[in-house]
Amino acid sequence: MELKPGLSALVTGGASGIGKALCLALAGKGIFVTIVDFSEEKGKEVASLVEKENSKFHQNLGFPSAIFVKCDVTNTRDISLAFEKHVATYGGLDICINSAGISRPVPIDKDQSDGTKTWRQTINVNLIAIVDCTRLAIKTMQALQKPGVIINLGSSSGLYPMYMDPIYAASKGGVVMFTRSLVPYKRQGIRINVLCPEFVQTEMGESVGPRFISLMGGFVPMEMVVKGAFELITDESRAGSCLWITNRRGMEYWPTPAEQAKYMLPSSSRSRKRISFQAPLSAQLPQSFEKVVVHTLSHNFRAATHIVRKPLKLPIASDQVLLKIIYAGVNASDVNFSSGRYFSGNNKDLSSLLPFDAGFEAVGIIAAVGESVSDLKVGTPAAVMTFGGYAEFLTVPSKHILPVGRPDPEVVAMLTSGLTASIALEKAGAGQMETGKVVLVTAAAGGTGQFAVQLAKLAGNKVVATCGGKEKAKLLKELGVDRVIDYKSEDIKTVLKKEFPKGVNIVYESVGGDMFDLCLNALAIHGRLIVIGMISQYQGEDGWTPSNYPGIAEKLLSKSQTVAGFFLIQYSHLWKEHLEKLFDLYSSGKLKIKIDPKRFLGLHSVADAVEYLHSGKSTGKVVVCIDPSFEQQMAKL
Repeated sequence: MELKPGLSALVTGGASGIGKALCLALAGKGIFVTIVDFSEEKGKEVASLVEKENSKFHQNLGFPSAIFVKCDVTNTRDISLAFEKHVATYGGLDICINSAGISRPVPIDKDQSDGTKTWRQTINVNLIAIVDCTRLAIKTMQALQKPGVIINLGSSSGLYPMYMDPIYAASKGGVVMFTRSLVPYKRQGIRINVLCPEFVQTEMGESVGPRFISLMGGFVPMEMVVKGAFELITDESRAGSCLWITNRRGMEYWPTPAEQAKYMLPSSSRSRKRISFQAPLSAQLPQSFEKVVVHTLSHNFRAATHIVRKPLKLPIASDQVLLKIIYAGVNASDVNFSSGRYFSGNNKDLSSLLPFDAGFEAVGIIAAVGESVSDLKVGTPAAVMTFGGYAEFLTVPSKHILPVGRPDPEVVAMLTSGLTASIALEKAGAGQMETGKVVLVTAAAGGTGQFAVQLAKLAGNKVVATCGGKEKAKLLKELGVDRVIDYKSEDIKTVLKKEFPKGVNIVYESVGGDMFDLCLNALAIHGRLIVIGMISQYQGEDGWTPSNYPGIAEKLLSKSQTVAGFFLIQYSHLWKEHLEKLFDLYSSGKLKIKIDPKRFLGLHSVADAVEYLHSGKSTGKVVVCIDPSFEQQMAKL
């Protein structure tokens, strides 16, 4: 979710501490805020500060940009009225932050009361109220049929024992496990995450002894807590995620992969099918459909293609599956395909192959199955990697169908782009993807580059990445790249020579031309250069002209280096295995997927999308929404 003016947020415990800081930070983005708190004086003060911040974005609204609601969060009636007032004022609920919390560190064996003002109250405010507020936020978002984000405030003491206040630790541990168990709501567009900072300099935090705070590395800056909350709001891959924030380790998602592996069941396509949703699909199939075909051979994709209408032939053959396509992926090699370069080994006159279907990859919904197909059902989300992806419908043999969790654009990105990175680094890397290597990725902010940098980083390597432009550099830093080289402001050769004098161990190269030369010269002893493309050479007037690399044999020999080519179609036997790995990494929040924000809707926008990708302006995976009406249906779920 993009933080932008006009959204609305409800924050419990918003009159002080972390809650107050988050209210003001949201106001700094032009977001309307309802402050819910028991302290009327402090709550009204924060509401005034929020309105002052919001005045930079909004004038003459006719309604307040911030309201305060006095509320005891342990009283269901009170908190229900707070949600109702928020929706009545702002017409929706985009963000809910449950920040209200207390600490009453009285040893349970010394508690002379019945606990109503000590340990029972702590559990009521810190855990039961958060469960209740989360429930109300979910019901509100469901009723509005709009996507939303809920953040529950946990604590690092919910991740490990806190001997000075075991009741507080128990309540926050409950918040962590409760929130992490709410992942399924993502299917309805509701993402619920938990934020677990260590000690922050608030009234509650300052009650802890300074010696203990010093041992923990000091107070966590409030700015880091705000940054963590904003990451959980804006990162669409985060659902059921627990973000642990400390001075010692920075921002880290918990549990670690090693801990998670202890309780996670082995992944299988069978289990994934069980959690797949049945998508809305019209029972009435059309009599005809449109698709993009190549009618003349040219590297100019627009000139080479046009849209044709064909009859939808039913029933389909017994071993076939009919896929209604929702999203199709755009690839640099679309222009190689439209020029016939991938048919160069065919003995026939290439023009005799015309016309042929365009597009390599797509996701959608199974619309019909042949009589002998028993393992696939109508309504199941699925992906395909075969020619003909730029179409409204596609009929393929059932063996080519890859069932997926959802027909989302992120899944499209995992296909050609994600699989190329995953398989190439494993196979063409020939076992060199080990911890402690230096990995260089060129064109790293593109569709496949974004996967390569993250997979290399997850393997424990130092990652260097090249890109062109500040926005792309920003994305790569967010993906964890150690050294981003923006060639628009720095010279790549100079940086590599100065900062990596011993060379780089692995290069994931997709640019070609001068960049290939530069990367080859930057290889370390025993280095390996993986060639997955040469986008700079795809659209030349003379076609795909081979380049000369004099002295390449001598260079490789002198340092025992390797140059390995990689073409995805020759590794089709590994697609399913690696797609499952990528899906698991994405589902668990370990892998981020960037979809370029520029919208391309319908088949008529395919040529625009291909040209946009080759313009160098794209960031992340470029995707075409073939059926915008389906996307709108899904947004309402």
